Amino acid sequence: MLMSTQSRIILDPSILSGKPIIRGTRISVDLVLELLASGWDESTIIKEYPGLCREDILACIKYAQEIIRSERVYSTTLEGKITG
Repeated sequence: MLMSTQSRIILDPSILSGKPIIRGTRISVDLVLELLASGWDESTIIKEYPGLCREDILACIKYAQEIIRSERVYSTTLEGKITG
């Protein structure tokens, strides 16, 4: 099943200063990612935040992946530069 993050992740300036949140909640994408990075599993997150479902958690991961994919990275090495 393909899922659009746009249907689950929103930016609302009146909620959490416009941070990306899960639609219908005040739960931010970065909170969900922080919980996952801290070792929480999906069932624990859903138990502690009963307003969430598996698709919400997956939408947070997908949102982060889309941000990283669009990020521009520039090398800061001095490779090829002649030094005195």
